[in-house]
Amino acid sequence: MVQTLPVLSDLYLADETAWLDSMADLIRSGAHSELDYANLREYLQDMAGRDRREVESRLEQFLLHILKWEYEPEKRTRSWRVSINQQKRELNRHASRGVLRNHAESCLSNAYLAALEDTATETGLPEETFPPECPYALDELLAYKVAE
Repeated sequence: MVQTLPVLSDLYLADETAWLDSMADLIRSGAHSELDYANLREYLQDMAGRDRREVESRLEQFLLHILKWEYEPEKRTRSWRVSINQQKRELNRHASRGVLRNHAESCLSNAYLAALEDTATETGLPEETFPPECPYALDELLAYKVAE
């Protein structure tokens, strides 16, 4: 057991995928005492943070696309429709339930403000053109239908 931990720690730094396979094998075989707990904890925390950042990014992009769609109807294209639908699917995939849904709810206001700023920059429209606060609830976004 003493030799396993340094080897696994080295493997974590050298080849994360091989390290993950090793962790899965140890769990599968019930060798829980041989797990590289320090790096496993770090890895899981990093994954949770990455997932939260992904939700925030998807929300911002989705809101940016929706605002541009709604406030620049003369510039609507099929590719914009596809982009909106892709962002909605990805947001649903990540934030439709559980902890990430709660995170999406909690960061929706900030994501909207970021999207509003980027939309104003991209469109050239003044920020005052858009609602100052997010006009959508998360459930509305997850069910958003692109207007014809």
